[in-house]
Amino acid sequence: MKTLLTGGTVVSMDPAVGDLDRGDVLIEDGVIVEVAERIDAPDAEVIDATDRIVMPGFVDNHRHTWQTAFRGVGADWTFPEWAVAMHGTVKPHYQPEDVYVGTLLGRLEALHSGVTTMLDWYHVAQSPEHEDAAVAALRDAPGRSIFCLGAGWGTLDPVDAAVRRVRADLAGDGPVTMALGLRGPEDTSMDTVARELKLAAELGLRTSLHIASDGTQRPVAELREHGLLRDTTTFVHANGISDEELRMLADAGSSVSISPDVELKMGFGWPMTGRVLAAGLRPTLSIDDVPSVGGDMFSTMRTAFAVQRGLDGGLRSRDLLAFVTVDAAQSCGLDARTGSLTPGKDADIILLRTDDLTVFPVTDPAATIVSAGHPGLVDTVLAAGRVVKRDGVLVDVDLPALRTRLLASRNRIAAAAGIPLDGTWRPRPEAE
Repeated sequence: MKTLLTGGTVVSMDPAVGDLDRGDVLIEDGVIVEVAERIDAPDAEVIDATDRIVMPGFVDNHRHTWQTAFRGVGADWTFPEWAVAMHGTVKPHYQPEDVYVGTLLGRLEALHSGVTTMLDWYHVAQSPEHEDAAVAALRDAPGRSIFCLGAGWGTLDPVDAAVRRVRADLAGDGPVTMALGLRGPEDTSMDTVARELKLAAELGLRTSLHIASDGTQRPVAELREHGLLRDTTTFVHANGISDEELRMLADAGSSVSISPDVELKMGFGWPMTGRVLAAGLRPTLSIDDVPSVGGDMFSTMRTAFAVQRGLDGGLRSRDLLAFVTVDAAQSCGLDARTGSLTPGKDADIILLRTDDLTVFPVTDPAATIVSAGHPGLVDTVLAAGRVVKRDGVLVDVDLPALRTRLLASRNRIAAAAGIPLDGTWRPRPEAE
């Protein structure tokens, strides 16, 4: 049960380990046991990492995979249009099979592009069978997944029974664990927020919520006034939040997940990357949804980097790698297990090609990954030491069958909802 990655350019994301122009990584029983320039392990399976960057897998702490079947349809939509389309038009027609195949393909897509840990923010809220289908899909996909169960979009119904039921099924410390998706103060009462936080604490769950401000609201201050800020909560987006409120999150030890492509395209405002850093927080990055944007961390890092450099020139490429590895792992409470190539951590590792013409020659690995990286570079992926992608191909996955199922799911839902799939669908929010 030993694996030796040998001869790669190691980007460890651990200051104590450092980076190696030429290095080896030894894995035993799914755990990293040594990182060094050369390791002698004659009894190990050898993976040649020559012409590869060896680095920790990406961590995406906010993605709605149930929407995978409608990839790209919302590229031109605003946020109100997306909400009407995905939650008002198509979601009522989702059956458990649709949730399953969308979640499975979405998780496999993330894995294919180097995301070894992903929080799946689920807000379908149709039935227990839909929830079970999402969990089953995450279990059927390799890699580490967090099922973040939240209330349905815009509903005031309690989620306690559903959370307790799913938590009983995900009570262990396996590859699929659980979080609770909170309704924030913009969507519900403070009493509901307090009750859901109490439930999360009782069940040992971290929490995540979507939040923003138009400048006239102070949702973070309101939460603090009610004693509802936690170091176990990730605030998603946070566009428009004041600097004072960001410092409140820093004081509480909370984290912030920024989805730069969605936020810019849907009209949320400028991504908060630089302001979050200035407030004393470590930003993290996430995809959000693929009806609107691409599903890989490379493009997400590049957008966040370019925007913030344009605003104030303050970020370095190395910062972006931290946001999607060690910082994101910490936001999920998993920094002791993943996010860096540190002896004792799980071997969640990706190998990126450096001989591909789109990046060759590589002088500065971090700069190359952030400025020019793309999913086509992801040659090999290991999840807890298990090779789940090799030579650019996912291992033991019947993609043709899954593609057929996803297309059937999309076409059935579209027919039931009466929507075209020819690029002409433009949802109309009631306000219009």
